[in-house]
Amino acid sequence: MWCRRSLLRFAALSAALGLGACTIDAAPSAEQADLIQTAFHDFRVVPVVEGLVNPFSMTFTPEGDMLVTERPGRLRIVRDGVLLPDAVEGLPDILALGRGAMSMNGLEQAGLRDVVLHPHFATNRLLYLSYVKPGADSLGSLAVARGRYEGDRLSGVEELFHAKADGNGSERSSMWGGRIAFDGDGYMYVTLGDRQWPSQGDLTAHPAQDLTNHNGTTIRLHDDGRVPTDNPFVSRSGALPEIWTYGHRNAQGLAVHPETGDVWLNEHGPQGGDEVNLLRHGLNYGWPVVGYGVNYRTGSAIHGGTHADGMEPPAHVWVPSIGVSGMLFYSGDAFPDWRGDMFVGGLRGQRLVRLRLDGQIVVRAETLIQDMGRIRDLQQGPDGFLYLALDGGERWVDGPPTGVVRLEPAGRR
Repeated sequence: MWCRRSLLRFAALSAALGLGACTIDAAPSAEQADLIQTAFHDFRVVPVVEGLVNPFSMTFTPEGDMLVTERPGRLRIVRDGVLLPDAVEGLPDILALGRGAMSMNGLEQAGLRDVVLHPHFATNRLLYLSYVKPGADSLGSLAVARGRYEGDRLSGVEELFHAKADGNGSERSSMWGGRIAFDGDGYMYVTLGDRQWPSQGDLTAHPAQDLTNHNGTTIRLHDDGRVPTDNPFVSRSGALPEIWTYGHRNAQGLAVHPETGDVWLNEHGPQGGDEVNLLRHGLNYGWPVVGYGVNYRTGSAIHGGTHADGMEPPAHVWVPSIGVSGMLFYSGDAFPDWRGDMFVGGLRGQRLVRLRLDGQIVVRAETLIQDMGRIRDLQQGPDGFLYLALDGGERWVDGPPTGVVRLEPAGRR
C-alpha cells in the first residue's frame, strides 16, 4: 500500500513537471495506478521485501539470495522473498554512530556500507565489505575487509585496506564514500569521501587536493589488498600508492561499463553540482577548486569557476543536486532497449535517472521515478529486473524500517 500511495503522488507531480507519468484515470484500476510510462519501456514498481533498517547496498549470490547491508552494522539475507531474522555472523568491528536516535551531527553515514562479491565468488566464496572502522579519534575511518561466505556466516575475515582519511576535527566529519567495484581485469576500486573538510581559504591546499592522504580519492588495489605496480602515484615521493584519482567530494555510486570496461562514479556536490565522472589514470577531478555548487544555507560561491587546466570536467552535472547514490550499467534482457544505459539513484531528489551514453559522452537524461522514496542503492537482479533499496532517512541511524522494490517490465514503447 505504501508503494501505491507513493506512485500516485509521483504521477501527479510528474504530470505537473512534464515528466514520464503514471497512467491515472478518474477511477484507476490497480494495474493502471502502478503503470509508469517512459521513453522505451513501461514498468511497474513491485515491493520485494520490507523491514530493513537504513539499507545501503545489495548484491545477489549465485544461489539467488539477496544480501543487504544495513548501516547500523548488519548484513541481512533475503531468501525466497523473505528477510531472514538473523543477521550474518562474523563481521568485523563496525562503528555505527548515533544508533537508536536521530543524529544531528552529520555522523549518520557511519556504519556498514558496501557489499560486493569477488568476480569468482562461485568458486572462492569471497565477499568484500566496506565499513567505518573504530579509530583512536572516536570518529574512525573507512576500511575494506573480505571473508569467506559459507553457511550464512563469514569466516576468515581479513582487513585489506584502512584509509588514511582523517576527519575535519569537528563532529561533522562524515562523507565516507565506501563504494567498491571490480573491473574486468580483477582490480578493485574503492571510493573515499573528503570527510567534510571546509571548502574555504586556499582551495588548492584542501585534503582532496593532497596526495599524502586518502580524502576525496578513489583507490585501486589487487583483490587481496596489494597495490598494483602501475598505479599512477606509486613512484611519487610522499604520495599514497593506492590512489587512482583525486579531487572528489563524496562518491556514492561506482560502476564498470560491461562492454568498454570504463570505470565511472557519481559524487555529491555541495548545494548543487552533483557529478558523473569517468575515472582515468591519475587525474584530478577538481574538488573543491572547481565545481558547480555553492555553500549551504548562504548560497555564497565556493569555486573560482567550473573548469581549470589540469582538472577533469564532469561528464554530467545536476544543478540543483539530486543527492546521487547507487549506480549501475544495465545489461539484462528484461528491458532490452535500456542495455548499456547508466542508472543513477537519488536521495534528496528521490528519483531514478537513466543516462544514455554515446561512447563516453552523456547524450540524454530521463527521470524514470520521482518522489517515491530515497533510493540508496540499485542493482540488476538475476532476473534482469532493477532492484532499488529505499533508505528511510539520512538523519536516522537504526531508524524507521524501509524496504526493497523492483522494476518489472509492463511493455515496450
